[in-house]
Amino acid sequence: MLIPQQDSYVERMLLLGKKRAPIVVRFSSRGPNFVVPEVLKLDLITPGLNILAAWLGDISTTRLNMDPRRVKFNILSGTSMACPHLAGVAALVRSIHPDWSPAAIKSALMTTSTSFDNAQLPIIKSEDMELATPISIGAGHVNPESAIDPGLIYDVDTSDYVKFLCSLNYTEKQMKLFTNEANPCSDFSGSTPLDLNYP
Repeated sequence: MLIPQQDSYVERMLLLGKKRAPIVVRFSSRGPNFVVPEVLKLDLITPGLNILAAWLGDISTTRLNMDPRRVKFNILSGTSMACPHLAGVAALVRSIHPDWSPAAIKSALMTTSTSFDNAQLPIIKSEDMELATPISIGAGHVNPESAIDPGLIYDVDTSDYVKFLCSLNYTEKQMKLFTNEANPCSDFSGSTPLDLNYP
């Protein structure tokens, strides 16, 4: 889908009188994954900007000792605000599918995410208003309603992760920290990071 040509930052932000959302904020984590390029970083994006959240009553809103104001709630941004959103969606999926593994739940979240905003246009980045790529949105924006009934899911168990670590050429001593087994990579010679069944 193409975004219509627009003349200014404000026009790109507004569409038919509505603010576009979600938009990837400048401080959001970005890929690529420099350690294992075969695995995309990051997985998903979730709400994390200007979130109304509980606040410690003995700390001022500015975190300055000279500020006498005390509140029960504050507007916060960042990973600490995004994680509870995703944890809540994961808990929702788990409540409907209690027999699913954490990997299956993660798969459901990733395979049902969306890369389109509320105007049904591709998600954009706030710093340049250009299209967001998988490097900045991963699989996309979490979609709770779709995640509870994803259709196909990818599941991963411990042996899959052992095989994955073996493909990264960890030494036997390093692997023992993960598995507590002698030479766990003997069964996985020739494996590559691409063998990981990752959504």
